[in-house]
Amino acid sequence: MSTTTELLKGAAELFPDEVVTQAHVRHFDLPLGAGVFALITLDNGLDHTKPTTFGPQSLANLDAALDQVEAEAAAGKIVGVGVTGKPFIFAVGADLKGVELLGRHEDAVAIGKGGHDVFKRLSALAVPTFAYYNGAAMGGGVEVGLHCSYRTVSKAIPAFSLPEVFLGLVPGWGGCALLPNLIGADRAVSVIIENSLSQNRQLKGKQVFELGIADAIFEGADFLEQSLLWTASVLKGETEVVRQEIDRGEAWDQAVERGRAIADSKVHGAAPAAYRALDIIAAAKNGDLRQGFDAETQALADLIMGGELRSGIYSFNLVQKRAKRPAGAPDRSLARPVTKVGVVGAGLMASQLALLFARRLEVPVVLTDIDQERIDKGVGYVHGEIDKLLAKRRIGQDKANRLKAAVTGSLDKAAAFGDADFVIEAVFEEMGVKQQVFAEVEAVVPAHTILATNTSSLSVSEMASKLKHPERVVGFHFFNPVAILPLLEIVRGEQTDDAALATAFGVAKKLKKTAVLVKDAPAFVVNRILTRFMGEIQNVIDEGTPVATAEKAVEPLGLPMSPLVLLELVGPAIGLHVSETLNRAFPDRFTVSANLAAVVKAGKRGFYVYDSGKPELDPEVAALLVQGDSVLTEEQVRDRVLDAVAQEIGLMLDEGVVAEAQDIDLCLITGAGWPFHLGGITPYLDRSGVSERVLGRKFLAEGIASVPA
Repeated sequence: MSTTTELLKGAAELFPDEVVTQAHVRHFDLPLGAGVFALITLDNGLDHTKPTTFGPQSLANLDAALDQVEAEAAAGKIVGVGVTGKPFIFAVGADLKGVELLGRHEDAVAIGKGGHDVFKRLSALAVPTFAYYNGAAMGGGVEVGLHCSYRTVSKAIPAFSLPEVFLGLVPGWGGCALLPNLIGADRAVSVIIENSLSQNRQLKGKQVFELGIADAIFEGADFLEQSLLWTASVLKGETEVVRQEIDRGEAWDQAVERGRAIADSKVHGAAPAAYRALDIIAAAKNGDLRQGFDAETQALADLIMGGELRSGIYSFNLVQKRAKRPAGAPDRSLARPVTKVGVVGAGLMASQLALLFARRLEVPVVLTDIDQERIDKGVGYVHGEIDKLLAKRRIGQDKANRLKAAVTGSLDKAAAFGDADFVIEAVFEEMGVKQQVFAEVEAVVPAHTILATNTSSLSVSEMASKLKHPERVVGFHFFNPVAILPLLEIVRGEQTDDAALATAFGVAKKLKKTAVLVKDAPAFVVNRILTRFMGEIQNVIDEGTPVATAEKAVEPLGLPMSPLVLLELVGPAIGLHVSETLNRAFPDRFTVSANLAAVVKAGKRGFYVYDSGKPELDPEVAALLVQGDSVLTEEQVRDRVLDAVAQEIGLMLDEGVVAEAQDIDLCLITGAGWPFHLGGITPYLDRSGVSERVLGRKFLAEGIASVPA
């Protein structure tokens, strides 16, 4: 048994819930008379949908398999070694469940060093080594293949990535050092930095091959057979693998600088992982892999013990686990079937909803509005978007035809909704208008029909209060753009029954949305927090702080966009409306900015103009601003904003707006695009001491999104 195996088995107690990956060695004769070949298959014994990961015991098992093939290679018994995964999954990297339990820096170093020691044995074998990426490969799964002499990839691979920076780590088992030396620094920066910070963008098999990560690409159906045939031809010298020459000059430095610019634009220096990865890529220019591996291990250990990774894993668990088991959701068996959907309204939001329902539910969808012109425009929008999907080859012609046929419009609500099972309104955000719409719909729909509202801030209970059957009304709040943002706030009114709620959750699942149950409270979750956040920014501007100072104050959070750019995306008029709604509900905490009202009255779409290519304060907006003489520093602005947010979240939890703080964070991540490294918001507030300063307590228990005590 090797020293590495002993080390890893000793570390196994740090990963008590590890799903152990076995490394099975098989031998067979290669085609073309190439000789006896050893194939290591990574398999955790679970069904094919469950990912294969690397914890200490799993790495030890691979290490033991390498002991065997190393001896066979030295004795001349085999001509090569391959590594592949179980069907559809190659391997998806480190066991994150165990990583978040590590409490000591030396334990983190041991995990980093252990992975390196095992993986680099592949490149040290006396025979060529081959990685066969037969399915999903991420993180350490990608890296184990990078240590091999050659790689093949399946065209059918749905996901291939080095997502570590997205989570708050660096590719720490060879990725930062090996990848730029394989495909060049610029391409490596795209994979390690740009893709990770673009919401963990995944590569497909074809892209993996085109980037030069894989040397050959084959169809998924007979991928392994074709890979072995190709392997035999390589070993026989019949196929020569030619790789691009790596530019180690100025282009390498430019690539690293491009990566820093990307990191600055995404996290604004607030999260260290991207910068640590770029430092390693920069140093890898000299090709010294040993130095690169040591730097990876050190960065990995430092980041494992930092708050960014803990928050990243916390966010990952929210999105991958909690989102699939919504807190408070009723028994699924109560859900009613939905075979037809009605949409009241034919504006942009309503049209986006119609497209989503048609694509995901594959049922007839009918829009209504006050005149035929609006209806035609709405249906035309949907058909146009379907044509775009067809042009991009995301759907075929038959599917496009079916979708277009499914989405229609009608001025007659009775004819349109008489057999609908689910009707959602997306009309003007005014209580009287929505009450009237629901009264008209209730008069023509069957008794079982669910009535949903896409309101962003109004009371669902009040909206349903004048109906004969208020129990079937539910809030169904989407976020714009509907096709991209996953969150769906499902609002239970005072009289909403379990059947309506269960149906809403069932529909949300089919729509592939992240559904969170929220109480019928003003502005629900995301809009309430964002309005308090943006309201404090607006307040300090109104009081006299320069716009630039107020905006720059929150850059250390690493948010996807500045507050006023976000306001522009939402729309100043909508922002003003929500602030007015919350001001009526909570006048002591939510203000209505006279400056924002002036901007809306002037018809301005935002505070900035982009004539120079970057945001600059619009001179016409600057002329509208009336400010006081109280000027705060960036630190004072930041403290004030974060204190306000912490107070509001504390009140929301006390009111039972959601079940737990985790739901607040899930909403911000999936509905507002807040970064994983913040963990939404509550881990950041805990880590920075704001929670205890404002509330006298932390939002999360010790060890959740933090280093265990």
